[in-house]
Amino acid sequence: MKSATKIFLLSLLLSSAPAAAQKATALQARITQLADKEEAQVVAWRRDLHEHPELGNQETQTAALIAAELRRLGLEVQTGVARTGVVGVLRGGKPGRVVALRADMDALPVTESTNLPFASKATTTYNGQTVGVMHACGHDTHVAMLLGAARVLTAMRKDLPGTVKFIFQPAEEGSLPGQEGGARLMVKEGVLDNPKVDAIFGVHINAQTEVGTIKYRPEGEMAASDVFKIVVKGKSAHGAYPWLSVDPVVTAAQIVTGLQTIISRQTQLTEDAAVLTVGMIHGGVRNNIIPEQVELTGTIRTFSKETQNKIWEAVRRTATNIAESAGASAEVSIENYTPVTYNNPRLTEQMLPSLRRAAGPEQVQLQKAVTGAEDFAYYQEKIPGLFVFVGGMPKGKNPADTAPHHTAGFFIDESGLGLGVKALTTLAFDYLLLKP
Repeated sequence: MKSATKIFLLSLLLSSAPAAAQKATALQARITQLADKEEAQVVAWRRDLHEHPELGNQETQTAALIAAELRRLGLEVQTGVARTGVVGVLRGGKPGRVVALRADMDALPVTESTNLPFASKATTTYNGQTVGVMHACGHDTHVAMLLGAARVLTAMRKDLPGTVKFIFQPAEEGSLPGQEGGARLMVKEGVLDNPKVDAIFGVHINAQTEVGTIKYRPEGEMAASDVFKIVVKGKSAHGAYPWLSVDPVVTAAQIVTGLQTIISRQTQLTEDAAVLTVGMIHGGVRNNIIPEQVELTGTIRTFSKETQNKIWEAVRRTATNIAESAGASAEVSIENYTPVTYNNPRLTEQMLPSLRRAAGPEQVQLQKAVTGAEDFAYYQEKIPGLFVFVGGMPKGKNPADTAPHHTAGFFIDESGLGLGVKALTTLAFDYLLLKP
């Protein structure tokens, strides 16, 4: 009797599998049809946003465009979240869980060098300098793709088994000095509540990944990012009489060199990747005056708490001891900027079929860990999340010949935006169809 029951259940499962596959295929076909219909509008939004970029916590024009589009769709809209953020809520025609989709909105203090007809000509004052403003990391495409997904999902509202929360986040690249912002502030202000979100998805365009491709990694995908500052204090003197000084410039140079050995000689890189970079050195006002102090600022990237703690300790020890050996002193401060972008393994495994349907089985590829950082990690600390990369490089181009993110020549092939819309829409719909 038990054997007969097992055979019956197996036959029932096998007979239902084709039906489930057909249903998934039909759903994907509908998503693709609707996404293709929105592609021209998505590109138009992207070009408008690219031409009018705004720095973190200053995205007022961007936020106004987003809010207007979401209201046009009849969604519940909240503005002013974490200063300039916008949240839209789409309640489906059927009861179910809540899923969030996130896009970041801010640009960078970079002067654009492309010859695009919609290239940015905006300028601003940043850190006391007049600089250009540019979407040099693709956040304009993220906003456009999420607006496209909002239109597609709204068109499917009647069949949507749950609620979708669209999160348009400011200040992913950081806030102005002294300001809090980004995902951390959005979480603090309750963006994952009312309604309470069960899972969150995000995509990032990538200029070194070919159009049509999605890349992902379970668990630690992007590094934790820390900011360190070292103030080297010595004794000022005339540059002609250096023996009367305790030279913080020479001491700072020795500290920079010493810091490099933390990665090359003190970190077991076969087990865990790590990066330490000094990005700024400030000191002195004149060629013949040895200053009293010099400031060093840099970044640390790690993928585990253990390695992070070891490097923090090593930075303090190295800077302090080198300064003391020169008769100077060093004040070291280190702050965590973002945690590790951690893709929930179970959620990643559950959603891989969705990604493969959206892009094609061969176009969804496992990638190596990335030492860049993303404040999407703050959402993932609270709820399961999945963050993936969508290709924005022209087909057939060598990644080595493309301008990297955060540079003046950064370029995105807009034919890749449609896949971002499909991926976001498919992830949201399929997650709501999953049994809790």
